[in-house]
Amino acid sequence: MTYRGTWTVVHGMLFGGFFLLAAYAMVIELFRAWHGSVAAPMSERGRRLESMYLALTALLGWLAVFSGTYIVYPWYRAALPAGADLHAYPRSLLLASAQTAGLHSLGMEWKEHVAFLAPIAFTMLAWVFARYPSEIRRHPEVRRTLLGFGLAALLATAVPAVVGAFLNKAAPTEGTRVMDTPHAVARLEVR
Repeated sequence: MTYRGTWTVVHGMLFGGFFLLAAYAMVIELFRAWHGSVAAPMSERGRRLESMYLALTALLGWLAVFSGTYIVYPWYRAALPAGADLHAYPRSLLLASAQTAGLHSLGMEWKEHVAFLAPIAFTMLAWVFARYPSEIRRHPEVRRTLLGFGLAALLATAVPAVVGAFLNKAAPTEGTRVMDTPHAVARLEVR
């Protein structure tokens, strides 16, 4: 595996994947608390563990966003010099075909602009859970609001995760070989 491929895996599978799973678990827990009766009181140790879990999850979200923005994204976005191999420039490779241009226009725009909402929303959730644990359990309107933020964090994470997998398959940041299919994007010439 190349250096770029390793960072892409760390960004997407390690940081992003674990954050996605933890955001999903948070939404399920909020949904359970919202629809169930008042939750049983949590021990002090349980609250500390919950706070540590939420803080670690928020950190994973920030690591996913920052590693994507400052490490993986510049490789994706690199400008195609005249006469260069199209396969070494993922953005140019995607934009070279009408079949894959939508992956860039929708996918990367979402990843560039919306993905930051996930760790912001989750950091807010972690802080509220750590600061006001008993109020959350007593006030259903607070739980509903937090559930809304949790769903926003989950959506803002899930879309870039799915799109990122498709993007990396269609145009890996480490380059790709010429494909053997008749409609391969790799065979298109740069105009």
